[in-house]
Amino acid sequence: MPKALLTILIVLIGYSSKCQYYIRGDIRNTKQEPVQNAKIYRPSTRSVYYSGFTGGFGIPSSSLYDSLIITKEGFDTVWSRVKTDEYQHITLHLSNKKDEPLVKKMATVTTGVDEAMSDISVYYGETYSTLLENDFIKTTSRAQTSFGIRIDKASYSNIRRFINQNMAVPKDAVRIDEMLNYYNFNYKEPDTGKTFCVENVLTDCPWNPQHRLMYINLSAKKIDLSRVPPSNFVFLIDVSGSMDLPNRLPLLKEAFKLFVKNLRAIDTVSIVVYGGTVGIWMTPTSGADKEKISESIEQLNASGDTPGEAAIRTAYKLAKSTFIKGGNNRIILATDGDFNIGITSEKELEDLIIEEKKSGVYLTCLGVGMGNYKDSKIETLAKKGSGNFAYIDNIQEAEKVLVMQFTQTMYAVANDVFINAKFDSLTVAKYRLIGYDNKKSGFNNGIGEPEGGEVGSGAGNTILFEIEPTVNLNRAPGSIIAHLSIHYVLPEDTASHFQLFDAFNYYIPMTSLNRELQFATAVAMLGLKLKKSIYAPEISWDSIRSLAVSARYPGNEYLQNQFIELIDKCEDIYGYKHRKKKRK
Repeated sequence: MPKALLTILIVLIGYSSKCQYYIRGDIRNTKQEPVQNAKIYRPSTRSVYYSGFTGGFGIPSSSLYDSLIITKEGFDTVWSRVKTDEYQHITLHLSNKKDEPLVKKMATVTTGVDEAMSDISVYYGETYSTLLENDFIKTTSRAQTSFGIRIDKASYSNIRRFINQNMAVPKDAVRIDEMLNYYNFNYKEPDTGKTFCVENVLTDCPWNPQHRLMYINLSAKKIDLSRVPPSNFVFLIDVSGSMDLPNRLPLLKEAFKLFVKNLRAIDTVSIVVYGGTVGIWMTPTSGADKEKISESIEQLNASGDTPGEAAIRTAYKLAKSTFIKGGNNRIILATDGDFNIGITSEKELEDLIIEEKKSGVYLTCLGVGMGNYKDSKIETLAKKGSGNFAYIDNIQEAEKVLVMQFTQTMYAVANDVFINAKFDSLTVAKYRLIGYDNKKSGFNNGIGEPEGGEVGSGAGNTILFEIEPTVNLNRAPGSIIAHLSIHYVLPEDTASHFQLFDAFNYYIPMTSLNRELQFATAVAMLGLKLKKSIYAPEISWDSIRSLAVSARYPGNEYLQNQFIELIDKCEDIYGYKHRKKKRK
């Protein structure tokens, strides 16, 4: 046997002897033919392997769960979370994509490993960005995680829509950070002169008693309503044929008429419509002329194709021509996202919005509909347009977004907001950010920064980490868990600002925790259950319900009771499907 080969075998044998598990499997194409020489990258060890002549592979591992990224020229990249004691059958699909990766910046950036692309997922004819859950990160001197902060809440109301229709929820529709944002949990007014109030607390992890949950509450300041600058609103309304259903254009018409009630004489409103053709439906009109604006909205009818690109260009051109310096300039796009004329891919729309947003005009997106709803497109438009994103499933939600939370939705107090977190290895062994999942793997060796977002007046973000503590954590109450820096830009400013915050070991048992954060834990558990998260496989419907019922708190009673009803409906939906499958 050649000496070089013998050396390699000795190294492999030595390495394998330290490993408890062995990842075995095969890689095939859609015709079930073996794919040889496929590149298999293992991020946890930054090691590379290749499939053999029969497509088979064997990789030693020290963990029960691991991750693999499989690439082969001519095929789509596959990112796979694997259970290492199970045989893996991996299928590669021929690539027909010509576009570059969808996102230039990511939701999350973590130092230490490489990135992987993902595709658009299709469920029931609707499209969603395929999300990859954040993995546990081993705390080292190099490990840092950055993630963009937004006030988007679309995921929660969209999930509610599926459940209320007795349908299973697409796992890529579940964005846990947006579910937590929906409730504005534990909001605290910042001190005078501060943009944000930041607090943290450590508590028990219901699905893993050996771990802890760390909550960070980020509360944005409220603007003085008597000093709110004038607004230049452009309603960009989809009136194409696909909008001709009760839960689409008719719902939006009622929603915008509610919005009009908040307008002042110093505000200006224009309406651009697209359906077959693109046109300026109403020229710039003072907010004092509410009757004229409402009548114009009421006269809208749906028909024709969906020339979204031309409509977006027209809306930006109109917004720029009526631009109010020092004011709030914002396009409000309302659509099911089903563009079919002009540029239509997420990548092309992204490039268009990135160019247009240089004008200083914000883009808020309102999604509606089902069956052909394009969440992936609308989400991309809002994120790249320095705006926010909501899903309207009923008139109550419209009132919540456009009336009750009017200032949160329409008036930014900070832009390009992102957080950098560095955990202390003396108290934390590993950590995992729950939510803020990427369209990519979320890891890029620290190159670049995350996609910062818009935060509106009086908005609250509830950020959740699951951590594996070291033995020192329990021995050192009050010790530092993590160092955080909040980065942001103020409206009408280009200078970067940051606010520092140290998260301390302030442990409170779940039973003694603030009721709002107990309820937030139930919301996060529902998200993990619906995603079928590999990190929390033992969560039961009963445990979610029990925590939510015991955690009910004064205020938002309607939403809390509605959430508990959703849990009951979920158990019926998923329980029935399970029993039906078992009988077969």
